[in-house]
Amino acid sequence: MVLTRIDLRGVDGPVAAHLPRPCTPADGPVDTVRGILREVRDRGDEAVLEFTSRFDRVELSSLLVDPAEIRAARDRVDPGVIAALGAAAESIAEYHREQLPDDIIIVRDGVLLRGLHRPVGRAGCYVPGGRAVYPSTVLMTAIPAGVAGVSEVVLCVPPGPDGRVPDVTLAAASVAGVDEVIRVGGAQAIAALAYGTESIRPVDVIVGPGNVYVAIAKQEVAGVVGVPSSFAGPSEVVVMADGSAPADFTAIDVIVQAEHGPDGLAWLVTWSEAVADDVSAAVRRLVAVAPRRADIEATLAKSGYAVVCRSAEQAMEVANFIAPEHLELQTADPEALLPMVRNAGAVFCGAWTPASLGDYVAGPSHVLPTNGTARFASALTVHDFMKDLHVVSVNRVGFESMADHVVTLATAEGLDAHAESVRLRRSLGAM
Repeated sequence: MVLTRIDLRGVDGPVAAHLPRPCTPADGPVDTVRGILREVRDRGDEAVLEFTSRFDRVELSSLLVDPAEIRAARDRVDPGVIAALGAAAESIAEYHREQLPDDIIIVRDGVLLRGLHRPVGRAGCYVPGGRAVYPSTVLMTAIPAGVAGVSEVVLCVPPGPDGRVPDVTLAAASVAGVDEVIRVGGAQAIAALAYGTESIRPVDVIVGPGNVYVAIAKQEVAGVVGVPSSFAGPSEVVVMADGSAPADFTAIDVIVQAEHGPDGLAWLVTWSEAVADDVSAAVRRLVAVAPRRADIEATLAKSGYAVVCRSAEQAMEVANFIAPEHLELQTADPEALLPMVRNAGAVFCGAWTPASLGDYVAGPSHVLPTNGTARFASALTVHDFMKDLHVVSVNRVGFESMADHVVTLATAEGLDAHAESVRLRRSLGAM
């Protein structure tokens, strides 16, 4: 497997025109997803069970996992795995507690302004299945929700061939304090969470990564339910290297995100042709013996690139254009490049900071924007589970300090009742 080479050293000006950019298919998947959403909205559990039979090839008698099954699953999981889940959970909770916002209080001339923060009541966390199991994603979605103060945290995960959710996923749900586990995946899971069915109550917010069908479904139900603005789809990485780290370090990190399967993105960006050669050779060697070789090759064949730039500045322009989910700065001085990073889901600095640390135990959520949405969207945080309430309290002094301006602006907009609400108070207050 060879990374496709792109040489930008002779390019002056913007690099965008010289770079490929994956895009979300605009016809087939969208139409398919809309059909699934419509069927689940109209027919509820019946449609969910039909789609589960069709796509997951499993017949279910019930959609919800019995709490006793969750407890039993945790007991069956290796204690070392439970310990690792617990350590990761502590790191994730610690980081996200620091994100909790303080209330805002402003007092001026008879005016009291308060900004209060309230969690949503019920949050839906989507965790993928299929090619792998992702107990880490259970922690990375459910724990921030719990830290935010969400009353009910619901987990949706595709069932396995036997109709069961893997024990390690259920164990993670137990560690994370999930209140309800639903064995449903795909766009039908997003529809059930958004619209509700006979056995699944609708949620207020849906978070979590997934394949392109899941990501599109989340976009389609936004407005019915809260959905973070990022497109949390197939995994992406851009590894920037200057040769200061061993080629194998760089190569394995290009490969890591590719093993999630097709439709992702795995790029090496460097300003050294020798580095591009060495890392490409290491990629070929490591892929050849990788247990998930087929998935890695599928990603690299479609979106695996080695980009040779003329400078670190041009390399950062490439990275900001791609706006990757994961950006690794495997350079001698990553802190010098960090001020130039504008668009990325998460940044990993130095040879000893592989993105896999962030995937599991570092602390920040690994639910990150993909498909270029890091240009305007962020990693999952407690804020995605919270709402801001503005509270305004005004006495007579404060009212008089603002009254003339309100009348002037309301009159300018032709909204006389707005102006009258102030004039009326003045006239009655003077009586």
